[in-house]
Amino acid sequence: MKKEIITENAPKAIGPYSQGVRTSGGFIFASGQIPLDPQTGELVAGGIAEQTERVLENLKAVLEAAECSLEDVVKTTVYLKDIEDFAAMNTVYAKYFKVCPPARVCVEVARLPKDALIEIDCVASEGQNYSY
Repeated sequence: MKKEIITENAPKAIGPYSQGVRTSGGFIFASGQIPLDPQTGELVAGGIAEQTERVLENLKAVLEAAECSLEDVVKTTVYLKDIEDFAAMNTVYAKYFKVCPPARVCVEVARLPKDALIEIDCVASEGQNYSY
């Protein structure tokens, strides 16, 4: 069973997909976010740092709509238009994932929607209490 996650605080889906989906197993799957301003639908001005921040704020909004947070993220995939932006992206990314950063994949791609420099998707696990 699954339930769609919808929020006005992140860009609307521009195709036949959901901003996010919650499963009965307690996982949240957030669709890839590019650096669109949720109010204007336009790419944010600036370079990779500004775009990374906007993408992570968009993901944060989707997770908050699912009553989760970035602390619940267990996996991300980062798509970069230019792998040379890796270090600058990492600097911003590290500010959002300070404690137990999620597992991650980062790849360079030929092109992203609206010629964005970055896209990130994620998987979160609803507020589980783990003991090891």
